[in-house]
Amino acid sequence: MLMLFSNLRYDIKAVLERDPAARNAFEVFMLYPGVQAVFWHRIAHFFHCRHLKFLARWISQCSRFWTGIEIHPGATIGKGLFIDHGMGVIIGETTVIGDDCTIYQGVTLGGTGKDHGKRHPTLGNNVMVGSGAKVLGPFTVGDHSKIAAGAVVLSEVPPNSTCVGVPARIVKQEGKKITACDELDQVRIPDPVSLQMCTLSVHIAGLEKKIRDLEKKLEEKGDSQDENL
Repeated sequence: MLMLFSNLRYDIKAVLERDPAARNAFEVFMLYPGVQAVFWHRIAHFFHCRHLKFLARWISQCSRFWTGIEIHPGATIGKGLFIDHGMGVIIGETTVIGDDCTIYQGVTLGGTGKDHGKRHPTLGNNVMVGSGAKVLGPFTVGDHSKIAAGAVVLSEVPPNSTCVGVPARIVKQEGKKITACDELDQVRIPDPVSLQMCTLSVHIAGLEKKIRDLEKKLEEKGDSQDENL
């Protein structure tokens, strides 16, 4: 019980440090669904580890109803997890989350349906997962890594990396850019689909110009033949 409230104090402190909208600890505890979801998960996880799995699942489902955040009681969560907004977040049974991680709304830490046993991801310490991102499979996302909003991560991510895209690719590692990319801030990230569409548009415009030039030459050749007749 002492550990439960010690973790709760740490979780609330983490929110106050990372969320500029947070005003005080009382407000964070009472009104932040992410804090409430993690608090009830720790209770559910306690019962899950003691093979009271029906009670654990009942607590987790009640928490899901009130917070919109679904955390399986089997998941292992470290200190200082900040689930910002949180609606639609899903955390699978064998997920492991390290300390001081941040998860935004709409994130799924799930499986692919092909694995057994350990089938959900492991997040290291101080990992950020952007809104709508999907991390699927039994691999590790290294410490201090960032997953961009909307990314779909299907394989191992080294520590201190930044991942974007569908499927996700590493664009920055150990502070060095692998491709042109601004510092990740949930907004200024390259969209691979848009980049590909722009490339296709340039090619199409070039082909259309060539077709127009050919049509013009054919017309000019036809006019000159008519004059000779």
